[in-house]
Amino acid sequence: MAYQFDFMPVLQNTDLLLRGALFTLELTAIGAVFGVGLGIVGALVRAWNIRPFSAIFGVYVELIRNTPFLVQLFFIFFGLPSLGVQISEWQAAVLAMVINLGAYSTEIIRAGIQAIPRGQLEAAAALAMSRFEAFRHIVLLPALGKVWPALSSQIIIVMLGSAVCSQIATEELSFAANFIQSRNFRAFETYALTTLIYLCMALLIRQLLNWIGRRYITRSGSRP
Repeated sequence: MAYQFDFMPVLQNTDLLLRGALFTLELTAIGAVFGVGLGIVGALVRAWNIRPFSAIFGVYVELIRNTPFLVQLFFIFFGLPSLGVQISEWQAAVLAMVINLGAYSTEIIRAGIQAIPRGQLEAAAALAMSRFEAFRHIVLLPALGKVWPALSSQIIIVMLGSAVCSQIATEELSFAANFIQSRNFRAFETYALTTLIYLCMALLIRQLLNWIGRRYITRSGSRP
C-alpha cells in the first residue's frame, strides 16, 4: 500500500515549530556574540603568543575541536552538577555553544590576524596610536574582514548543531519536531517541514551576517 502524505497534523502544530525555531535563533544569537568574543580574545592571545594564556587557549582549542559537540553538551549538563554546579537546560545549551564556537572562531580569527602585515602595526606606532586603537583599527577589523565568510559559515554550523540540544530537553526546534512526531506519528512530514525551517533559518542568518559584514566589518576595516 502506497504511503499517504498528510501534512495537516504537522501544520496544526506550526506554533510549536515556530516557537522552537525562535528559541534556536535566540540560542544562536547569544552563542554567536559570546563565542566570537571569546574567539577574538583567544585569537589575539595565540597570534601574539601571550604567555601563559597562549598555551591555555591552545589546549582549549584542541580539546574542543577534537571532541563531539554532543559529548561537550553532556559534560556540561550532566558533569557540572556532579561538581556542585547547578545548571539549567537553557544555560547548558548556551554555554556549550559559546565554548564550541569560541574554539573554532579562535583559529579562524587568528588566521586573519596573522595575515595583517607587521608594517601596518609599525605605521600605527609611528602615528602615536594607542595599543587599543591599533588593535581595533589596524588588526581586528581588517582581520575580521578577511575571515568573515568563514566565520559566518561556522556560526551557521553551530546553529545547525544546536539540534542535539534536544537530548537534554532544551526546547529548540528539533525538540519541538520530536514532540510533534511522537504525537502524530507522521515522521516524514514532521521532519520534512523541520528541515525546511532549518534551511530558511540558515539562509536568513547568512544574509544577516553578510549584511553585517558589508555594513560594519569590511567598510570599517577599509577606512584609512
